[in-house]
Amino acid sequence: MNKSGAFGVLQRVGRSFMLPIALLPVAGLLLGIGSSFSNTTTLTAYHLLGVLGPGTVGNVIFTLMANTGNIIFSNLALLFAMGVALGMAEKEKGTAALAGGIAFLVMNQTINTMLQIFGKIDSTGKVLDKTVHAGAIAPVLGITTLQMGVFGGIIVGLGVAALHNRFYKIKLHDVLSFFGGVRFVPIISTVVYIGVGVVMFFLWPIIQNGIYALGGAVLGSGYIGTWIYGIIERALIPFGLHHIFYLPFWQTGVGGSMVINGKLIQGAQNIFFAELADPNWTQHFSVSATRFMSGKFPLMMFGLPGAALAMYVTAKDSKKKAVGGLLLSAALTSFLTGITEPIEFTFLFVAPVLYGIHCILAGASYMIMHILGVGIGMTFSGGVIDFILFGVLQGANKTSWPWVLVVGVAYFVIYFFLFRFLILKWQLKTPGREDDDEETKLYTRKDVEAKKAGGTAASTAAGSKDDEVSILIVDGLGGPENISNLDSCATRLRVTVEDASKVEDSVLKQSGAAGIIKSGNGIQVIYGPKVTVIKSNVEDYLEKIGKTLNS
Repeated sequence: MNKSGAFGVLQRVGRSFMLPIALLPVAGLLLGIGSSFSNTTTLTAYHLLGVLGPGTVGNVIFTLMANTGNIIFSNLALLFAMGVALGMAEKEKGTAALAGGIAFLVMNQTINTMLQIFGKIDSTGKVLDKTVHAGAIAPVLGITTLQMGVFGGIIVGLGVAALHNRFYKIKLHDVLSFFGGVRFVPIISTVVYIGVGVVMFFLWPIIQNGIYALGGAVLGSGYIGTWIYGIIERALIPFGLHHIFYLPFWQTGVGGSMVINGKLIQGAQNIFFAELADPNWTQHFSVSATRFMSGKFPLMMFGLPGAALAMYVTAKDSKKKAVGGLLLSAALTSFLTGITEPIEFTFLFVAPVLYGIHCILAGASYMIMHILGVGIGMTFSGGVIDFILFGVLQGANKTSWPWVLVVGVAYFVIYFFLFRFLILKWQLKTPGREDDDEETKLYTRKDVEAKKAGGTAASTAAGSKDDEVSILIVDGLGGPENISNLDSCATRLRVTVEDASKVEDSVLKQSGAAGIIKSGNGIQVIYGPKVTVIKSNVEDYLEKIGKTLNS
């Protein structure tokens, strides 16, 4: 982390967020399906009350699904505490996760004790101090404490990871040697987070007021603020830092606060899912919250597939067959799941001006959905699955979902004709328009064997097709001895290397990479959703040739 500087630290922080975030689609599916088919208003609208109404077996099943999904969203702070600690730990990750959970409980119990000592609450958790901001004190895992949301989990996760990486190999005096090594990490984390809890008791109310003020400024900025939010969110995609940007809006008071069923809910995504989980919620979902999510649907379901079609029709005839499958797969991935990087990175590095235009259009999509009052939330990204589940099934009266189709069709047309015009006008080298001696496919075994003759030491082992791709990746990263850390997020391989000058972009491109980002010794190689399999193959290959990494 020291070698790769601030960027390297931030990209590891962003990647560590992906572990708890990856739970959201499953939790969202459970909550979305369960709430939809156990809500009497929805059942009445679809004439299903007799089949799935209260007292039926179906109602029991869907109620269980809704409550199961809801418990994950209700305890995201704990999941972040454990997930971030695990993701940031260099080795012995299980111990770090355990210590993260312990430290989270200790910190909140310490805050609870301080609240009682200073007369803020009584022993039952009832708030005694009338000057306390409504919702500032709330139960977390049965502990009445300051409402810190996922920030509390992130504070714990990052701190525990730092303690873990510092002490997991510590050697104590022989008398205390049993408590050395990884056993020392939960112990030191407990001691430290007693102190952190005391500090947070005094410090967090000040931070909380700042969060409320920032949230008020954002919400008061109107449509222009929504547009700027959308531009920044897309602009951070190439750096892999977008999770760090949107998470406070989705999960903390920066994205707004609302009282639902007598409970203060903070964060845009939390507000939407609290409304979704409320069986008595009959009005339109809060657009003030969904403004940070709804804009993705026209962009991901229609806009980027339009860009993919523009790149296909402008490709050379001799390369259309090769590039067609690549772009079709990327377009379907964007449409179905909302994972856009396979398309975005096909034009980002060869035509960055297109990406700049794309960011402006993305911001406009958020703003238009806000103006039209569209109230569709999401779990992870804006594909058709979330659109149907959280838009169509909830009814137009709650979500105004038909506007997504209207704006989406317009976005498809705009992206297609604008990208087609600019690609031809500026002769941009988008996929299928490369020079004739450049290929648009993965290298074959024959290509790898030819390269091995003059390759690096990593090329001494041959094996399956997966090995061939792994060889190219390791070679492109400067060989096995140049790789000090290897990990992945949703779409990209995240690597720390010893010497960034040894990284060869052209070789990584041959492995199927859509793009490469470098900052100091931090390297990101974009492969799309298949990256987790690629990472596993590379790790297996490195193990085969005797290379050990920090995981």
